[in-house]
Amino acid sequence: MPDEASAKQLAETLITQKLAACINLLSPCQSIYAWQGNIEHASEIPMLIKTNQSQYDALEAAIIKAHPYELPEIISIHVNGGLPRYLQWVNAQLFI
Repeated sequence: MPDEASAKQLAETLITQKLAACINLLSPCQSIYAWQGNIEHASEIPMLIKTNQSQYDALEAAIIKAHPYELPEIISIHVNGGLPRYLQWVNAQLFI
């Protein structure tokens, strides 16, 4: 997200909608990237969003709808394992 306020707002929305169990807002970072033929520089707030596979499509759609960027960075990383109690907690938070 482009700033902390918008990152917090999106995080609260995703958790309220039960699309995410937990979201970490990381320290601001500087992104340098090519966009439409130009080199861009931006300060951004990376977000780590924990969800499960059954909620992923709805989560992605909600991010795209709320995100101010034309092309937000959304990358899905499959979790092969973890502390079973934590993974159970994640799933319990997403149960509607």
